[in-house]
Amino acid sequence: MPKYKLVCFDVDGTLIDNVKFSWQVFHDHFQTDGHRREDAKRKFFNGEITYKEWAEHDINLWRERNATREDFLLALNGLSLMEGAMETLNELKKRGIKLAVISGSLNIILEKFIPNYEDFFDDVFLSRIYFDGDGNIDKVEATEYDLDGKALALKKIAEREGISLQECVFVGDYLNDLKIIEEAGLGIAFNCEYDELKQVADVVIDKKDLREILKHIL
Repeated sequence: MPKYKLVCFDVDGTLIDNVKFSWQVFHDHFQTDGHRREDAKRKFFNGEITYKEWAEHDINLWRERNATREDFLLALNGLSLMEGAMETLNELKKRGIKLAVISGSLNIILEKFIPNYEDFFDDVFLSRIYFDGDGNIDKVEATEYDLDGKALALKKIAEREGISLQECVFVGDYLNDLKIIEEAGLGIAFNCEYDELKQVADVVIDKKDLREILKHIL
């Protein structure tokens, strides 16, 4: 039996390369108002609005630009799947290990780069944009499980599956992964530029090849 029974991944900078924040990629592409974005971000971190309200505010900026599904996919042209991602997912799946995504990213990114992602991941916690028949933004479901909430998502899965946190792995790259990396039995800082995260991680992998995580998990 494998020591670890659940492996959870961040998306931006982990499963997907050439990106730190997917939300920023879309803001840059649609050339939204930076002042309004910063104002909403400040309000969230000051506790004046919820994460959901912050997400909806930013998505409304894209609505104002009449952004369609095709525009979102076009915005992702500079991104790519992380080296070794599919081999890694296939190998873990083959070993009977459960897989999850816990990220503040958006579903359209996984749809573009791993179209059959639901075949791989038993749980997917991220924000979702839904489009209507004309490709316009129809509705939005902002995740409750970003920042410190990522650790709650991990606990939720572990509890449901009857596994301990010691049997869980989290792979991520950014400061919003701090709490969940501390909670997981094996916390892997992958493709990470932040010393705070590297210090709490059990393993640090600088090489941008996701297959590098396998020797630590298997």
